[in-house]
Amino acid sequence: MDYCFRSPTRFSISTVVLAILLSSFTFTCTEAYDALDPNGNITIKWDIISWTPDGYVAVVTMYNFQQYRHISPPGWTLGWTWAKKEVIWSMMGSQTTEQGDCSRYKSAPPHCCKKTPTVVDLLPGTPYNQQIANCCKGGVINSWAQDPNNYASSFQVSVGAAGTTNKTVKPPKNFTLLAPGPGYTCGPAVVGKPTKFITPDGRRVTQAMMTWNVTCTYSQFLAQKTPTCCVSLSSFYNETIVPCPMCTCGCQNNATHPGSCVNANSPYLASVVNGPGKNSLTPLVQCTKHMCPIRVHWHVKLNYKEYWRVKVTITNFNYRMNYSQWNLVVQHPNFDNLTQIFSFNYKPLTPYSSINDTAMLWGVKFYNDFLNQAGPLGNVQSELLFRKDKSTFTFEKGWAFPRRIYFNGDNCVMPPPDAYPYLPNTGSRLSFSLFTLLSTCWAVFFVFV
Repeated sequence: MDYCFRSPTRFSISTVVLAILLSSFTFTCTEAYDALDPNGNITIKWDIISWTPDGYVAVVTMYNFQQYRHISPPGWTLGWTWAKKEVIWSMMGSQTTEQGDCSRYKSAPPHCCKKTPTVVDLLPGTPYNQQIANCCKGGVINSWAQDPNNYASSFQVSVGAAGTTNKTVKPPKNFTLLAPGPGYTCGPAVVGKPTKFITPDGRRVTQAMMTWNVTCTYSQFLAQKTPTCCVSLSSFYNETIVPCPMCTCGCQNNATHPGSCVNANSPYLASVVNGPGKNSLTPLVQCTKHMCPIRVHWHVKLNYKEYWRVKVTITNFNYRMNYSQWNLVVQHPNFDNLTQIFSFNYKPLTPYSSINDTAMLWGVKFYNDFLNQAGPLGNVQSELLFRKDKSTFTFEKGWAFPRRIYFNGDNCVMPPPDAYPYLPNTGSRLSFSLFTLLSTCWAVFFVFV
């Protein structure tokens, strides 16, 4: 875990006072900062491409510059507050969820008259005359590293009752982004360098009249108050299987709050899964001790002379969610010597170029890129083969286990280090062998005496 500051070994009065003042604020400086993707964000570009008699036409594009965090179904929802009394005459590639009060317009009312419009993407299959490039994906945007061809989403908006020049037009404010739930915080619109557009034939370049940029950053703490995944561990050299910590994502409380989880062998399983709330984003999880929608299991499987092997299994305990385009980010110092990976895609993540200890893993298209809902098919797995580095490799002190794991961009809860499967030492094996030998001798002695 990262911390805002490290406590000094000696305290002064001023240091103590500062610590008390800092503790009075309810924020955590690391919540919106991801050490494995320090520059990750979603950038919204608002490009005014032409002026109209009472406003302008703009193309709005959202770029997902996050390495491994994507926007999953039911997709993004974008909102803002108009600076003046603007209205939306028409849209292409998206729509507002409400029209609002347009009673002051006697004929041909606008598409939306709300001061705070809420915009959603159109669905696949939308008629071509309502589409523009990069639209109509149901609000789904893939991550930049996993699918660089589908990391953007666009729509066109015709704005009225607005300025008609660079000096009179005002940018919207108070941008909000749901993807699909909370988690993103957006900054103010900032005037940027006008975007340039290349015509389809590649022979002409046009330029936006004006461009505003909005940057949105993600915080897991804002997205949900409880974790969404956990990690369990095991190894070939120890019979102990270290489970996810108890109550990692919540505790079973069906007695006081029925429906918080469902048993896998319940005769009412189908009716509960397909009952009220089946389209809700709230997970309906299988009853477990950890109560997490997702569990990642890391098993140290085999040890060779020059290599060692790991099996990774991702299990879905959520009956309301299928994960398409899922991904896993794992941090371990031996990823700089990864030799082979089976049935997963792999990309190294090197935010700090001199350190190669982080890997992004995701499924092979049409094979295991779809993680099914909880049940017999609700898991995917693969194996990783590492080459040993004699200067660092060891099975002692939990070195073979990952430092951290993310699933779909959310940090998974690891077991406490003192619970990791330990490597039996020679002394303990010898003591056990001597004890066994002495016990056997005494038994034989009493039998034959």
